[in-house]
Amino acid sequence: MIDRFKGEQIVLFSKRFNDANDAFIGMISVGIKLSYFQQIYGSIDSLPNQTIALLRNDGTVILRHPDTKDRSGMKIPAGSLWHRLVSQGGGTYRSPGYFDDIARQVAVRPLSAYPLVIDVTVSESAALASWRNHASFIAFGTLLAMFCSAFLLKVMSIKVRLLIDSEATSAETSRELQRANVTIDAALNNMSQGLVMFDSSARLIVCNQRYLELYGVSSEVVRPGCSFREILEQRVAAGSLFVHDVDQYVAEILAGVARGVEFSRTVTLRDGRIICAVNHPMAGGGWVATLEDVTEEKRAEDRIVHVAHHDALTSLPNRILFAEHLEQALKRVRRGERLAVLYVDLDHLKRVNDTLGHPIGDKLLKGVAERLLGCIRDIDTVARLSGDEFAIIQSSIDQPSEAAALAVRIREAIRAPIELNGHQVVVDTSIGISIAPDDGTEPDELLKTADIALYEAKNTGRGTYCFYETDMNERMQIRGKLEQDLRRALVNGEFELFYQPIVNVRDNKISAFEALLRWHHPERGMVSPGEFIPVAEEMGLIVPLGEWVLRTACAEAATWPNEINVSVNVSSLQLTNKNLINVVISAIASARIPANRLEIEITESVFFEKTFANISTLKQLHELGVQLVMDDFGTGYSSLGYLLSFPFSKIKIDRSFITGLSDKKESRAIVRAVANLARDLNMIVTAEGVETDQQLEQVRILGCTEMQGYLFSRPLPAAEMRQKFLSNWKNTSHAA
Repeated sequence: MIDRFKGEQIVLFSKRFNDANDAFIGMISVGIKLSYFQQIYGSIDSLPNQTIALLRNDGTVILRHPDTKDRSGMKIPAGSLWHRLVSQGGGTYRSPGYFDDIARQVAVRPLSAYPLVIDVTVSESAALASWRNHASFIAFGTLLAMFCSAFLLKVMSIKVRLLIDSEATSAETSRELQRANVTIDAALNNMSQGLVMFDSSARLIVCNQRYLELYGVSSEVVRPGCSFREILEQRVAAGSLFVHDVDQYVAEILAGVARGVEFSRTVTLRDGRIICAVNHPMAGGGWVATLEDVTEEKRAEDRIVHVAHHDALTSLPNRILFAEHLEQALKRVRRGERLAVLYVDLDHLKRVNDTLGHPIGDKLLKGVAERLLGCIRDIDTVARLSGDEFAIIQSSIDQPSEAAALAVRIREAIRAPIELNGHQVVVDTSIGISIAPDDGTEPDELLKTADIALYEAKNTGRGTYCFYETDMNERMQIRGKLEQDLRRALVNGEFELFYQPIVNVRDNKISAFEALLRWHHPERGMVSPGEFIPVAEEMGLIVPLGEWVLRTACAEAATWPNEINVSVNVSSLQLTNKNLINVVISAIASARIPANRLEIEITESVFFEKTFANISTLKQLHELGVQLVMDDFGTGYSSLGYLLSFPFSKIKIDRSFITGLSDKKESRAIVRAVANLARDLNMIVTAEGVETDQQLEQVRILGCTEMQGYLFSRPLPAAEMRQKFLSNWKNTSHAA
C-alpha cells in the first residue's frame, strides 16, 4: 500500500488479538518500506536472469526484484500450478513467464504463520544453458537449480524472519547456510557421473568425488582454482591420460568450448575402462564436463554388433559382414587388383546329422571352420553363409592358379578325419570359384558366378572344384527349365512305365518284370532316366513320382499271371519318407495282389543314410511279405554284414561285372563268389546286362539263377510287353 504521509510503498503486517473466549479485541499493524526488501534482495548474490518475488498467498505480487516495471498488485493466474504448490507447502515448477514472457524455473516457499510466499525464479536459458541436449547433465542442472533455489529460499526465509521474528538469531542463520552447503556437497559427491566446472579462464570451479575416482587423481592437486592444464598433467602422471602434447590437448578442448556446441570424447584407460566425457560450453565462458564409465555399455554394443555380423555357431563372419568385406575388396579390384571368391559346400552334412545327430553335425561345422581359417591368409576372409555353405574372399592374387591351390588345400584339410565324440567323421567339399574382374566386378555378379561354378562342381560328382565358365550359366538355365518341366510332367501325365523281363537261366521262363520309368517330353521327346532321375531326387520330386510308379506297376501286375512278380526301384530318399509303408500297403491293396508279388529294389547307399530308420522301414516291408532285392551289388560300399543280417530275397550283380566276364578273370571270380554266397544264404542271384549268348552261358556256369538284359528283351511299354510275352503265357519261354 502507499504511505499517506510520505507517499512511499510499504508492506503492512498485521497481528490479530483475541480474548480468552477467542473473541476479537484488537490488532497491531507494522509497515515496512518496499525499498527495504529491495535492499535485502539486492544483497543476495543470484544467478543470471534470476528474480525474487514476495507475494500474498492468493498470488498477488507485493514485490518482484529485479524488474524494470512495477508488478505490485499483479496476480498469478488461478489455473497456475503455483497455487497447488503453495497449498502443499512449496515446491518447484515451470512457469511460461506470466510477467515478462520468459520461461522460468520457479521455486515456491510459503512462510509459516504468515500469508506470504517467496518465489525464486531463474530463466530456462540461464538454468539449462547449452546442457539441454545431454540428459545426464540436465538432471544435474535441475538438481543444482533446485538446491540453489532451496538455498535461496532458506536465505530469504531467514531474512524475513529476522525482520518479523525477534527471536531469530544470526547463529541460526549460519547453521541454515551451513546445512544448505552440506546438502549441495552431498548431492555432487553422490552422483554416478563425474562432474567438473571451469570458468572462462579454464580454472576449476567445482569438482566432485566421482571425477577424482574415475581418473585416479588427488584432491590435493585437483581443487578449486587450479588450471585445466594442471589437472591434465595430474592425469598423465596417474596413467589415465595418454597424450604426447598436453598443450595441444588443452588447445583442442578450449577450441571446442569456444564453438559453443556440446561435444564429447571417449577414451580407454590403461585398466580397460572406457570413459565418455561430454563437454557443455556455458554462456559467458567456461564449461561443464560430465564424465561416465561406459565400459559395460560399450561392451554390450560390441557384443550386439558382433552377433549381427557373425555366425553364432562358428563365430565366422556371416553373409552380411561377408558382403561388406567383398564390397571393400572389389574397390581394390577396380584399382587394378584381382581376387577370387570360393564357394565351399560341405558334402553330405545331412548324412552326418541324420546318422550321428545334430550336436555332432554342429561340432563338425566348428571343426571345418577352424580348418578353413588355417588355410587362408590374414588378408583373406572366410564366412559361413548357410548351413553347409562357406565362402572365402582370396584377396590380391596374381593368377587363377592361386585360387586353385587354395581349393586343393581346403579339400585336403577338410577330408582329414575329424574325431567327434568317439566317431571318426570324414567329409569332403565341392568348391566353385569365380575371379574378379574376369567373372564380375559387382558383389552380386561375382557371388552368382561362384554359385554357378559350385553347382557345376556338385553335378560333376562332388568332391572337386570348378572355375566359372560362361557356358555354365547356359547349362544352369537348362537345368532350371528341366526342373520346371519335371514339375509339370507328373501333373500332365507325361511319364510312362516300361517293363523288362527277368528270366530264369535254367528254363528260360519269365519270373518277373522290372518297371522302368520313362519320360515323354512334349518338346524333347524321350528323356533318359539318367538325366531326370537325379534331378527329381534333388528336387524332392522323387517321392510323389515314386508313389505313382508303385501304384501303376502294381495295377499293371494285377493283369499278369500270378507266378510273375513286378520289381520296382526305390531310392534312398523314398525309403527315408515315413509314408512309404502306407503307400506300399495302399498300392498292393488297390491292385488286389499278394504282397510277395512285389519286389522292391534298393541299392547299398540306403545303409549309409539314416541307417537305423532305413533298416526299420525295410524290416516292416519284409514283415508285410514284400520281397527285397539288393540292386547293383558290388558297385558301392558292399558289406557282407548286411547280406548276413538282413533277409534279402535276391541279389542283382551289376552289369559292369557281366560285361567283363569274357576277358577279366577278376569279374568271373567276383560273380562266382557272389553266386556261391547267395546260394548258401538261399538267395536268388540275377545277372544284369546280359547281351550275348556267351555271357548267358557264363552266368549259368558261374551259378547265377536269373538273367536280365537286351539278349532277352529291351524294356517295352506295357501294351507291347503284354502282346509279346503274355498273350500266350505257355509260349513265353525263350530258346537261348
